[in-house]
Amino acid sequence: MIHYSACPHDCPSTCALEVEKIDELTIGKIRGSRENTYTAGVICSKVARYRERIHHPDRLTQPLRRVGRKGLGNFEPISWDQALDEVADQLLKAEQQHGSETVWPYHYAGTMGLVMRDGINRLRHTKRYSRFHSTICVTLAWNGFIAGTGKLAGVDPREMGQSDLIIIWGTNAASTQINVMTHALKARQERGAKIVVIDTYKNATAKQADLFICVKPGTDGAVACALMHILFRDGLADRDYLRDFADCPEKLEDHLLVRDPKWAEKISGVSADAIETLGKMIGTTPKTFFRLGYGFTRQRNGATAMHAALSVATVAGSWQHNGGGAFQSNGAIYHWDKTLLEGLDVMDPATRLLDQSRIGAVLTGNPDDLKNGPPVTALFIQNTNPMSVAPDLNLVHQGFSRDDLFVCVHEQFMTETAKMADIVLPATMFLEHDDIYQSGGHQHITLGPKIINPPKGCRSNHEVVCALAERLGVKHPGFDMDAKTLIDATLQSSGWGTLAELEEKRWIDCQPDFRSSHYLDGFAHADGKFRFSPDWSALAPQEFGPTDIQMPDLPDHWDVIENANKEMPYRLVTAPARHYLNSTFTESPTSKRRHKYPSAMIHPVDAVNLGIKDGETVQLGNHRGEITIATEIVDTAQQGVVIVESIWPNGAFVGGKGINVLTGADPAAPVGGAAFHDTRIWIRAQPQH
Repeated sequence: MIHYSACPHDCPSTCALEVEKIDELTIGKIRGSRENTYTAGVICSKVARYRERIHHPDRLTQPLRRVGRKGLGNFEPISWDQALDEVADQLLKAEQQHGSETVWPYHYAGTMGLVMRDGINRLRHTKRYSRFHSTICVTLAWNGFIAGTGKLAGVDPREMGQSDLIIIWGTNAASTQINVMTHALKARQERGAKIVVIDTYKNATAKQADLFICVKPGTDGAVACALMHILFRDGLADRDYLRDFADCPEKLEDHLLVRDPKWAEKISGVSADAIETLGKMIGTTPKTFFRLGYGFTRQRNGATAMHAALSVATVAGSWQHNGGGAFQSNGAIYHWDKTLLEGLDVMDPATRLLDQSRIGAVLTGNPDDLKNGPPVTALFIQNTNPMSVAPDLNLVHQGFSRDDLFVCVHEQFMTETAKMADIVLPATMFLEHDDIYQSGGHQHITLGPKIINPPKGCRSNHEVVCALAERLGVKHPGFDMDAKTLIDATLQSSGWGTLAELEEKRWIDCQPDFRSSHYLDGFAHADGKFRFSPDWSALAPQEFGPTDIQMPDLPDHWDVIENANKEMPYRLVTAPARHYLNSTFTESPTSKRRHKYPSAMIHPVDAVNLGIKDGETVQLGNHRGEITIATEIVDTAQQGVVIVESIWPNGAFVGGKGINVLTGADPAAPVGGAAFHDTRIWIRAQPQH
């Protein structure tokens, strides 16, 4: 029998799924829904083989208590009541000693379901635990987009199928957002559309492009400025549109006079001829769709790079046309009322806000990161694996190894973070509980109902949060509802109808009308103008951005990246791997077989200079640490750029620490964010035996 759901994982596609149910405990095949107009029957290979994951023999199915020294991975089974009682007791003891802010509920996007992901905030707010500044993924991209448009929403991504030129900028969609390629390839097949990819290496998406622009990491703003220079210089800028819809086009044009393709070539490594070619393509193709990703924003100048790329669409006037304009995320279209989900009615804004990406500094007691408050002595973790995915990993590991830190991890597998826990709780997977999903990469609210029963012993995030709340003595209406009742109440209070209606329809298409999506009645700033000169200081919370630098007034290459130098002459990009999703699917047999082992892609000229051969192991390092890794000598990126597709488990590396040993956690402007692809390194050959 076929049932319907949505992919819960940390991906903008949030695919609508058709799930084959074998019996009450077993699924068969999973396919993309052919009826959903965005998923269009296509899903990634990772989710298509989900039965490998949900029926994996290594799933956690019983609560565990640590035995012996922290980090050795020795545990004994205990009952659920014992586990929950002990967690509650430890949280209360921590609170009695240091105050409620000593407890930090830490979560992220292991599930994107609103109930199972966000319900931890209800516990946080009712208890006045430390709040959570979410910076590890989207902060830089979203703020760069909002700076221009005033709102996190764009053109209907299905309009890619109506485009004549599709620019996929800074996202390896073939590996990480497969449905982008569905609609782009449809436009190529049906309309003869051209596909342009701008990225740091020739990945699976770039290999399908008509034109590939291979850019040095952190220099996308220079390319964007040169493209706008061409549009103004050659009379291809839509001046009538700019007069009506932009704040300062004349000022921008003057600013760009010296930012020509030759200037951009020196910065980005992209030939002036390639930039000229793309500029002419954009300027002569009204239906140009800019599909802007996250990857190119994971730099210290990431927000300004996003704003600069977005500005190209405005200078060209692409927003006016069906199949033209720009899209990054649709987060602003859903108008959720999350009061019941997150306990927003009891949130105390006076409780401190701690930066997710700075978990290493937080746990090692940096006063600034602790906001001069008490130490964090208790963590309750759901949906994330910071011992692997967080930046500045040596510091993260140091923090987790503290003997005075109590850690409870609610997980599906024994991750690196779970191994550091005092109590481990087994979690359900998405087909084993009820939830609801919104997409970032398209426009649907999708229901994810419970389809099969979980293994005996697994409990959902909602069940665990409610059980802890009861033991901790806090009340809120959201704790008294089961997941379906909470979904129904949230849908109704948000203006999206009832659960019964959604069960019948399966999803809701929330895309605003054409004029709204294309900002044809004005952008979302008060004066209706697109901001070439944004007020970066209006974005919040400002206290998390660097305070010693001034952001550019206009689109530019902002040279605050971690440039290569004499001691560290290479730049590292930790791009997503095709068959892993952050640290998820690293346990799946097929993913492990296809990826084999971690490797560093090194340019052939660099390999000759270093005296290394394909397959040999090298050390990559910087001031944060070093790792040992195999090499893959391949001409996919510019000389001096090293690509490591990740995230591999720490245990896949010699020494037991993974690639994020090398990445920095210093916050990027304007309001924080991790710069995962902005890392300088040295490379040292190892003696071969």
